[in-house]
Order: sequence, then C-alpha cells, then structure tokens
Amino acid sequence: MALPSVWSAVRVAILSLSVVGLLSVGLVGAGQDSGSVIPAESRPCVDCHAFEFMQRALQDLKKTAYNLDTR
Repeated sequence: MALPSVWSAVRVAILSLSVVGLLSVGLVGAGQDSGSVIPAESRPCVDCHAFEFMQRALQDLKKTAYNLDTR
C-alpha cells in the first residue's frame, strides 16, 4: 500500500518541477533588455544547468521514496 503514495509523491514532485521550470523560463525572458546581446562564449550552458538540476531533483525524489518505504 506504500507504493501508490510513493507514486503520488513522484507525480507531485515532477509537476512542481515542471511549473518551476516554466516560471523561471518566463522570468528570464522577461528580464532581458531588447538591446543587450550576450555573446555565446560568456553565456552559461543551459543544458548543463538543467541536467544538474534534474539530477539533484531525482536524488531528492529517491531519498523521499526511500524514506516513505522505510516508514
């Protein structure tokens, strides 16, 4: 019976991460001036940062699922 609650927690976490990601993309786009251009060499690698963020989120989800299973 612990399995459905783990999946519910995973679904909520994924939904929350998606919402936060969409909001952050909207805020970044709104904060840029139309006249300023940042060269590609000085911009951070968005894919790398997103990958690291998702890795940390998955680790947190694994810890949460493990804690729920052990209870």
